[in-house]
Amino acid sequence: MKQIYMDYAATTPVEKEIINAMVPFFNEKFGNPSSIHDFGIKASDAVEKARSNISELIGCIPEEIIFTSGGTESDNLAIKGISYLNKDKRNNDGFNIITCSIEHPAVRETCKFLEKQGFKVKFLPVDKYGIIDTNDLLESISKDTFLITIMYANNEIGTIEPIDEIGKIASENNILFHTDAVQAVGKEEIDVKKQNIDMLSLSSHKIYGPKGVGALYKRKDLKIQPLAHGGGHEKGFRSSTLNTPGIVGLGKACEIIVNNFEKNVSHYKKLRDKIISNITENIEESYLNGHPEKRLANNAHFRFTGIEGESLQLMLDEKGIAASTGSACSSKKLEASHVLLALGLKPEEAHGSIRLSVGRNNNEEEISYVSDALQEVVKKLRNMSPLWNR
Repeated sequence: MKQIYMDYAATTPVEKEIINAMVPFFNEKFGNPSSIHDFGIKASDAVEKARSNISELIGCIPEEIIFTSGGTESDNLAIKGISYLNKDKRNNDGFNIITCSIEHPAVRETCKFLEKQGFKVKFLPVDKYGIIDTNDLLESISKDTFLITIMYANNEIGTIEPIDEIGKIASENNILFHTDAVQAVGKEEIDVKKQNIDMLSLSSHKIYGPKGVGALYKRKDLKIQPLAHGGGHEKGFRSSTLNTPGIVGLGKACEIIVNNFEKNVSHYKKLRDKIISNITENIEESYLNGHPEKRLANNAHFRFTGIEGESLQLMLDEKGIAASTGSACSSKKLEASHVLLALGLKPEEAHGSIRLSVGRNNNEEEISYVSDALQEVVKKLRNMSPLWNR
């Protein structure tokens, strides 16, 4: 049976070039990068090279990169790290933190946790495409607001937020701006200095690197409180012996992106646009979720009237097609996506949605196969659906 992976937003395969770069640091160059002997120095040099590769990709200096275990830890370190230094602002009238209603759980649940600690959080609504209104943002700012955390692009529907404008607003109001850019890295041109981004989270396994490693960009002069205390690694911001092989893999992944950015993004967009047109033009009552233009290069998120997304996903899997009903972090949950509900969709509409995300290894032949399979499966499910045959 043909096997086609269309869930690159969930995770990506580790490319052979990246694996080859990592392998020596498991056995030959296995030293602790904190050690001062030759083994440690070789490991430390590799870590610093990776730090430089990441900084080149997002437009910062290497010293501003903190290595973490992934996007979730980076989000927590950024948001809690700033909040714990601003505890004195909790008991006043204004909002302390401004975020939005469609954030990834790594941000959303962190902000809800901080609410229980007494911080006041504003969850901005979004329009039908998933975009915040920057006027709402401006109106929510008070003298006690110390952090704006808005994702660069949504992990489910692929909508890209007005990051440049948000950064400008934050800068003009002397408020720190953090963005979860886990999905955007490798698909969007990012320059943290030009975009007035103070902190940015990224993850290795979304960009063809290994799982279990990520990074937080933190502006050099910015103080945050560490969440883990110990040996003082990463200049005291993240104590723990560094995952040298994983960091090498992340650095190599970023180097590959820099060298192939335009080619890869062009490839993603070509396949994305092909599947969007194939589905919306050939399947009755099929709709694209998210913004039609301001969306990630590799994301296509659909809803189909009269069917249930879990059944659609399972039947596609039987045909060898890997897709997702939403965020991979919560795809096993049966409740409707908070992202789709925030767009104004009814629960039954949200449940009839599926995400297809393309990657470097997909081709046009696979897109045609997936498009034909979707038409067949949707027709079959609708024939069985009381919601469609009413």
